[in-house]
Amino acid sequence: MLVNSQLYRTIWPQRSRANSLAVVCIIDQTKLPHQFVIASIEHFQQMLAAINTMQVRGAPLIGAAAAYAIALAVQDDASDQHLQASAAQLMQSRPTAVNLHWAVQRMLGLLMTLPASDRNQAAWHEAANICEQDVLLNQAIGRHGWTLIQAASEHAKVSQVQGSVVNVLTHCNAGWLATVDFGTALAPIYTAHNAGINLHVWVDETRPRNQGASLTAWELAQHGVPHTIISDNAGGHLMQQGLVDLVIVGADRVTSQGDVCNKIGTYLKALAAFDNDVPFYAAVPSPTIDWTITDGLTEIEIEHRHGDELAYMQGLAADGSLQNIRVIPVGAQAMNPAFDVTPARLVTGIITEQGIFPPAELSLSRQT
Repeated sequence: MLVNSQLYRTIWPQRSRANSLAVVCIIDQTKLPHQFVIASIEHFQQMLAAINTMQVRGAPLIGAAAAYAIALAVQDDASDQHLQASAAQLMQSRPTAVNLHWAVQRMLGLLMTLPASDRNQAAWHEAANICEQDVLLNQAIGRHGWTLIQAASEHAKVSQVQGSVVNVLTHCNAGWLATVDFGTALAPIYTAHNAGINLHVWVDETRPRNQGASLTAWELAQHGVPHTIISDNAGGHLMQQGLVDLVIVGADRVTSQGDVCNKIGTYLKALAAFDNDVPFYAAVPSPTIDWTITDGLTEIEIEHRHGDELAYMQGLAADGSLQNIRVIPVGAQAMNPAFDVTPARLVTGIITEQGIFPPAELSLSRQT
């Protein structure tokens, strides 16, 4: 996608000039939107830290980063013991996002069948394959999902709604920054925008880390998509006023029955959408669907992050530096669950690379 009119992906390998070993370049998302910083990851522990601290985040990108983390680990030590220990550390880093587990298992499934001498080249090749697959899946999600926006646009024209603008609400960041490229929830938006549909995006700020205000708004601006940032609590009011045509979110895990686990606050948006007859969709590539579980409320481990994410906010100071400011009383306790689960009964449809499926028919996406 575009950054200052230049095409980027969120993650890519390159050779180090110093020692000819491969390094992995990432966009440091903790610096956005105020600084665009590309970080070079040279070792496994650096990538593990990048995943833990959310320099890279978003379920598909976490999966890609985990694949490259395994490649970095193999580059240092291709033994069975080191490979398995590295995989175990990755599995514990972000427990909710199923793409991470999927990518690590895919890498292990290939590498453990090979002699240690063949693992390095194979690991880098397979990590690149995972990235390319993610791009193709997201492009397909965009092609399927944009038809929903097109239909809303046609309905607005027939109804002679002033301006015929389609208003889409999204929560957190499920754009290209959350994937290798194109995004999940934002892929239909970019596709519709590129096709000339008149649309506007309501961007939830997404406390406590503000992925909507900091990341979604930034990338929409880079691509020229009209948007407005709103407080997390404003979405229901906008739906009551008829100012939201549909909601599209991403997900970190979807159950086989269509329960959607996504960034904390998504469930409240789904409740408001249901109460106001606003269609609610989750856009997910197939690796995000966990076919082994049926009940998201009881079977998905919800990651609890440090309370400091709630206690402090990062902003741009007058001197141009990034500073963290405490916004709650010293000594106050903070609870910080990172995700919630939206039951399938509140979900209109799941947008996958195979098409759009009501939750009750999600299993058909495996047979298409």
